[in-house]
Amino acid sequence: MATATKFQCFVTDLVDGVHDLVGTQVGTDIDDWKVYLSNTAPDVETDEGKADLEEISTGNGYTGPVSITPEGTASAGTVTLTGAKVTITASGGAVGPFRYVVLFNDTSSGDRLALYWDYGSSITLNDGEKFEIKFSGSDTRGNVLTIS
Repeated sequence: MATATKFQCFVTDLVDGVHDLVGTQVGTDIDDWKVYLSNTAPDVETDEGKADLEEISTGNGYTGPVSITPEGTASAGTVTLTGAKVTITASGGAVGPFRYVVLFNDTSSGDRLALYWDYGSSITLNDGEKFEIKFSGSDTRGNVLTIS
Protein backbone atom coordinates (compact mmCIF):
# COMPACT_ATOMS: atom_id res chain seq x y z
CA MET A 1 0.00 0.00 0.00
CA ALA A 2 1.36 3.39 -0.97
CA THR A 3 1.77 6.04 1.72
CA ALA A 4 0.74 9.65 1.18
CA THR A 5 3.44 12.33 1.15
CA LYS A 6 2.52 16.02 1.33
CA PHE A 7 3.95 18.79 -0.78
CA GLN A 8 5.43 21.58 1.38
CA CYS A 9 3.26 24.19 -0.33
CA PHE A 10 0.11 22.42 0.92
CA VAL A 11 0.59 23.56 4.53
CA THR A 12 1.24 27.15 3.48
CA ASP A 13 -1.74 27.05 1.14
CA LEU A 14 -3.98 25.88 4.00
CA VAL A 15 -2.85 28.77 6.20
CA ASP A 16 -3.29 31.22 3.31
CA GLY A 17 -6.86 30.04 2.67
CA VAL A 18 -6.16 28.65 -0.79
CA HIS A 19 -8.03 25.40 -0.11
CA ASP A 20 -11.64 24.95 0.96
CA LEU A 21 -11.96 21.47 2.44
CA VAL A 22 -15.43 21.79 3.98
CA GLY A 23 -17.32 24.71 2.35
CA THR A 24 -16.53 27.88 4.27
CA GLN A 25 -19.92 29.46 3.77
CA VAL A 26 -23.35 27.91 4.08
CA GLY A 27 -24.44 26.67 0.68
CA THR A 28 -20.99 26.75 -0.93
CA ASP A 29 -19.29 23.70 -2.34
CA ILE A 30 -15.88 22.51 -1.26
CA ASP A 31 -13.08 22.67 -3.81
CA ASP A 32 -12.89 19.98 -6.50
CA TRP A 33 -10.06 17.64 -5.64
CA LYS A 34 -8.72 15.44 -8.42
CA VAL A 35 -6.03 12.82 -8.93
CA TYR A 36 -3.77 12.20 -11.90
CA LEU A 37 -1.00 9.75 -12.79
CA SER A 38 2.65 10.69 -13.18
CA ASN A 39 5.90 8.85 -13.82
CA THR A 40 8.01 11.85 -12.82
CA ALA A 41 9.45 11.88 -9.30
CA PRO A 42 7.78 14.65 -7.26
CA ASP A 43 9.88 17.30 -5.52
CA VAL A 44 8.03 18.19 -2.31
CA GLU A 45 10.07 21.39 -1.89
CA THR A 46 9.63 22.95 -5.34
CA ASP A 47 6.56 21.39 -6.98
CA GLU A 48 3.53 23.57 -6.20
CA GLY A 49 1.05 23.37 -9.07
CA LYS A 50 -0.03 20.66 -11.49
CA ALA A 51 2.11 22.25 -14.22
CA ASP A 52 5.21 21.52 -12.09
CA LEU A 53 4.70 17.73 -12.10
CA GLU A 54 4.18 16.06 -15.46
CA GLU A 55 1.11 13.93 -16.04
CA ILE A 56 1.29 10.80 -18.20
CA SER A 57 -0.32 10.95 -21.63
CA THR A 58 -4.05 10.45 -21.78
CA GLY A 59 -5.65 7.77 -23.90
CA ASN A 60 -6.49 4.08 -23.86
CA GLY A 61 -8.91 4.54 -20.97
CA TYR A 62 -6.98 7.17 -19.01
CA THR A 63 -8.82 10.45 -19.44
CA GLY A 64 -6.62 12.66 -17.31
CA PRO A 65 -7.35 14.14 -13.91
CA VAL A 66 -10.31 12.42 -12.25
CA SER A 67 -12.45 13.98 -9.51
CA ILE A 68 -12.45 12.05 -6.24
CA THR A 69 -15.98 13.37 -5.60
CA PRO A 70 -14.74 15.07 -2.43
CA GLU A 71 -16.70 15.53 0.78
CA GLY A 72 -15.40 17.41 3.79
CA THR A 73 -16.41 17.57 7.43
CA ALA A 74 -15.28 19.66 10.38
CA SER A 75 -15.89 18.73 14.00
CA ALA A 76 -14.19 19.68 17.26
CA GLY A 77 -11.17 21.19 15.50
CA THR A 78 -10.64 18.26 13.12
CA VAL A 79 -11.16 18.49 9.36
CA THR A 80 -11.53 15.34 7.28
CA LEU A 81 -11.58 15.11 3.49
CA THR A 82 -13.01 11.92 2.01
CA GLY A 83 -12.99 10.72 -1.57
CA ALA A 84 -14.63 8.06 -3.69
CA LYS A 85 -12.64 5.18 -5.14
CA VAL A 86 -11.28 5.90 -8.63
CA THR A 87 -10.89 3.08 -11.16
CA ILE A 88 -8.81 3.41 -14.32
CA THR A 89 -9.25 0.65 -16.90
CA ALA A 90 -6.92 0.32 -19.89
CA SER A 91 -8.95 0.01 -23.07
CA GLY A 92 -7.63 -0.22 -26.62
CA GLY A 93 -4.00 -0.29 -25.49
CA ALA A 94 -1.72 0.26 -22.53
CA VAL A 95 -1.86 3.04 -19.90
CA GLY A 96 1.41 4.21 -18.43
CA PRO A 97 3.95 3.71 -17.24
CA PHE A 98 3.21 5.62 -14.03
CA ARG A 99 4.49 5.40 -10.48
CA TYR A 100 2.76 8.25 -8.65
CA VAL A 101 -0.84 9.22 -7.98
CA VAL A 102 -1.04 12.97 -7.37
CA LEU A 103 -3.83 14.84 -5.53
CA PHE A 104 -4.42 18.47 -6.45
CA ASN A 105 -7.03 21.18 -6.01
CA ASP A 106 -8.60 21.76 -9.42
CA THR A 107 -10.53 24.77 -8.09
CA SER A 108 -7.48 26.72 -6.94
CA SER A 109 -5.56 29.07 -9.17
CA GLY A 110 -2.60 27.13 -10.54
CA ASP A 111 -4.12 23.75 -9.61
CA ARG A 112 -2.22 23.57 -6.32
CA LEU A 113 -0.69 20.23 -5.30
CA ALA A 114 -1.48 18.60 -1.96
CA LEU A 115 -0.32 14.98 -1.71
CA TYR A 116 1.11 12.13 -3.75
CA TRP A 117 1.31 8.38 -3.33
CA ASP A 118 4.43 6.50 -4.47
CA TYR A 119 3.80 2.93 -5.66
CA GLY A 120 7.51 2.04 -5.48
CA SER A 121 8.05 1.23 -9.16
CA SER A 122 6.51 2.09 -12.49
CA ILE A 123 3.24 0.42 -13.42
CA THR A 124 1.88 -0.18 -16.91
CA LEU A 125 -1.71 -1.30 -17.36
CA ASN A 126 -2.17 -3.61 -20.31
CA ASP A 127 -5.40 -3.60 -22.31
CA GLY A 128 -8.24 -4.67 -19.98
CA GLU A 129 -6.29 -4.25 -16.72
CA LYS A 130 -7.57 -2.00 -13.92
CA PHE A 131 -5.88 0.24 -11.37
CA GLU A 132 -7.93 1.28 -8.34
CA ILE A 133 -7.18 4.30 -6.20
CA LYS A 134 -8.76 3.51 -2.83
CA PHE A 135 -8.64 5.96 0.04
CA SER A 136 -8.13 4.25 3.40
CA GLY A 137 -8.44 0.97 1.51
CA SER A 138 -12.19 1.50 1.02
CA ASP A 139 -14.08 0.03 -1.93
CA THR A 140 -16.44 3.01 -1.85
CA ARG A 141 -15.39 6.19 0.02
CA GLY A 142 -12.47 6.65 2.40
CA ASN A 143 -10.42 9.25 4.24
CA VAL A 144 -8.03 11.13 1.98
CA LEU A 145 -6.63 13.34 4.74
CA THR A 146 -7.35 14.45 8.29
CA ILE A 147 -6.11 17.66 9.85
CA SER A 148 -6.40 18.20 13.58
